[in-house]
Amino acid sequence: MSLIHQTAIVSPKAELGNQVQVGPYAIIDEDVVIGDETCIAEHAIIRPGARIGRQCQIFPGAIISEISQDLKYKGERTETIIGDRTIIREYATIHKGTEDRMRTVVGDDCMIMAYVHVAHDCKIGNNCIFSNATQLAGHVTVEDFVIIGGMTGVHQFVQIGAHAFVGGYMRISKDVPPYILAAGMPARYAGLNQVGLTRRGFSAEVLKKLKEFYQILYRSDYNISDALKYIETQLELIPEMQHAIEFIKASKRGLI
Repeated sequence: MSLIHQTAIVSPKAELGNQVQVGPYAIIDEDVVIGDETCIAEHAIIRPGARIGRQCQIFPGAIISEISQDLKYKGERTETIIGDRTIIREYATIHKGTEDRMRTVVGDDCMIMAYVHVAHDCKIGNNCIFSNATQLAGHVTVEDFVIIGGMTGVHQFVQIGAHAFVGGYMRISKDVPPYILAAGMPARYAGLNQVGLTRRGFSAEVLKKLKEFYQILYRSDYNISDALKYIETQLELIPEMQHAIEFIKASKRGLI
């Protein structure tokens, strides 16, 4: 049974799970699915195509699955997928996909703080934190366990690798490799995200190898392609290094 405030507007064609709470003046349109024990606060708006997981918290004024601001969007039926236990704070906006990916995705256990914008066709992994007023343009990909500081803008099609920490009040126009700190204007490599990696249980040996990897990539006289050749032929690769190599090779915008 769901608890729906009498002033809320909920389409009879929406699917609400068990013990969903809907606050005053919230709007839930048709073609919406909301998982068990999710809380939709007052004045939140959930548009068609939203697929929201279990035990999520949607705070006042948040808007999920509004149509894209991409002028190429022609009304195609697309989705916005929100994973389990994700928190979306006040006045955050998450827009649905376009024909490019057909969906915008935010993973499990994420924290999307106030006034964050996640544009069309973004793909956000699990356990990510976006601080207040972070702005993601369309088609951005963010891997798991990424933290982005407040008031940072991310250019369309940028990719941010797993466990990266991106500082606040920045402009990210190129890809950010996994496991690193990004800081400064323009954005640059500022070392390994050692504090975050340690908190998540990465061993000292793994940290040592990743530090060596990025020292060669960023602090040696090699260019990127030559640095990767040296790393692949001269170093003992661990899974984290292999992931970073694959990420870098797949980059289309170049690295910070």
